[in-house]
Amino acid sequence: MTLAPWRSALSHALHRNRSLVYARYLQLATVRPNGQPANRTVVFRGFLDGTNQLQFVTDARSAKVEQIAHHNQAEVCWYFPKTREQFRIAGLLTLISAEHPQAELASVRRSVWAELSEGSRLQFAWPDPGKPRGTPADFAPPPPSAEQPLENFCLLLLDPSSVDHLELRGEPQNRWLYSSDDNNNWVVQAVNP
Repeated sequence: MTLAPWRSALSHALHRNRSLVYARYLQLATVRPNGQPANRTVVFRGFLDGTNQLQFVTDARSAKVEQIAHHNQAEVCWYFPKTREQFRIAGLLTLISAEHPQAELASVRRSVWAELSEGSRLQFAWPDPGKPRGTPADFAPPPPSAEQPLENFCLLLLDPSSVDHLELRGEPQNRWLYSSDDNNNWVVQAVNP
């Protein structure tokens, strides 16, 4: 698979903003089953090898999992403060849960789990998200194994179909729209900011 032309711009922005820990945080928008929008901050966990798919992690017990099952279209909005760039990336989400049938993606799920910090893995052993708050002891479980993901740990993949890249520096500012066809061929067009 050929990497999309927007990947180099995004890689450049990530590199130039690498000193900012929060530059790996972006907003993920989905649609609730009732049609209302839902937006939250997620952490970019890299690209699925050999693809243009962005990787995130989530808890199978979270509300976003039900939202994705109902409607898997999503968009992320990612702002890089040092370079003053914004990327809006729209596409389809795929949830890789403990029961995922594809062995290759199940293996990727285990690898991403192993790469998480102990503190991040520990959050998946906490009480169910969105339920009434538990006791302090509920938030002090034994650390999970780094080799075997907890059942509720999911890998979330965003397969982009369009990208809107805006550089907010310069006069005039620069903006490019990237779109993919059904054969994953990408077209880029410079547009007015």
